[in-house]
This record gives sequence, C-alpha cells and structure tokens, in this order.
Amino acid sequence: MIYALLLAVTIALGLASRRFAGALPPFVAAYAGDTLWAVAAYWALALVRPNMARTHRALLALSVAFTVEVSQLFHPAWLDAIRRTRMGGWLLGFGFVWSDLVCYTVGVAIAMSVDRLVSRGRS
Repeated sequence: MIYALLLAVTIALGLASRRFAGALPPFVAAYAGDTLWAVAAYWALALVRPNMARTHRALLALSVAFTVEVSQLFHPAWLDAIRRTRMGGWLLGFGFVWSDLVCYTVGVAIAMSVDRLVSRGRS
C-alpha cells in the first residue's frame, strides 16, 4: 500500500513540476520531471515486486529509464505515433538528452534511500 501512495505522490509531483515550471527555480524546473520519472519507475517496480531486493529494483528501474532514454535516438513512425499521445510522450519522451541519464541515476538513488527509510519505519 505504501508503494502505491509513494507512486501517486511522485506522479503528482512530476506533473506539477511541468505544469508550474515557471514558478520553480530554473534548475528544479529543468531537472525535477526527469528525476521524478525515475523515482516513479522505482515505485512502480516496488508495487509489482515488493519482495525484490532494493538493489535489484534500483538496477532494473535504472535499466528501464536508460533504455527509454536511448530509444529517443530512434524515430520509427510507429514509435513517434505513440510519443505524440499525451501518455506516450510522458512515458517515452521525445529527444535524447545526456543530462537525463544523470537525473535518472539521482532519482533512483533518492527512491532507494526513501525505500530504505520507509522499510526501517515499518520494522
């Protein structure tokens, strides 16, 4: 249940970071969405596989995030059609950016740390 809540909060924060980007400091506006995307990937995996070791979950979330980013180097018509939908754009992005890889790494590290704290609190 906690992972579902964390995922919902992360998605809300990610959407808010895009919607209200003008009200945020430029650094936060530029990088929060991508960082939170990776956090959401981690929480989604935790929701589906709650017994998976945190390290494995983190590596899988990072692998998914990196794969999605690298996929942005390729533009077959069918994939670009998916990207043109709202959900497809949110999930798959549009153009490869090196800094996103850093954001994903930071996001997964943050999620893993929060997960560790939440797990300690439940023990």
